[in-house]
Amino acid sequence: MIAVDSNLLIYSHREDSPFHAEASKAIEALRHQTAPWAIPWPCLHEFIAMTTHPRIYKPASTLAEALGFLDALISSEQLHLLAESPGYFEKLRDLATAARLKGPRIHDARIAAICLHHGVKELWSADRDFSGFPQLKVRNPLVKK
Repeated sequence: MIAVDSNLLIYSHREDSPFHAEASKAIEALRHQTAPWAIPWPCLHEFIAMTTHPRIYKPASTLAEALGFLDALISSEQLHLLAESPGYFEKLRDLATAARLKGPRIHDARIAAICLHHGVKELWSADRDFSGFPQLKVRNPLVKK
């Protein structure tokens, strides 16, 4: 199963992003495939926070626009929303300890731990910080191979 990080969701939603076309194409391919795909809940939260933030985007997306975008994604029958569940904390502890994390990098470890806990085979992200978690295969679909 492929999981999607918040940055690809943001790029797909924000038409003013220089990565909009490529990100939209990647997300639409996942939405319409027959295989299951996933989004960790923290990525949905971060998407809403970032796209509606008036200091990041001028104009920022309205809450209705951000939620409408997510509604369209959630309507995909193959989408799984991934959350913490029993056993997750051990994964987080292992990742954080191995990478000697502190501060904001814990957020990335949280996403990685949720993905690993749910058997995600690949995380799509444009964030290089996930390279600190070699247990999780990460691919940037915006970069041509």
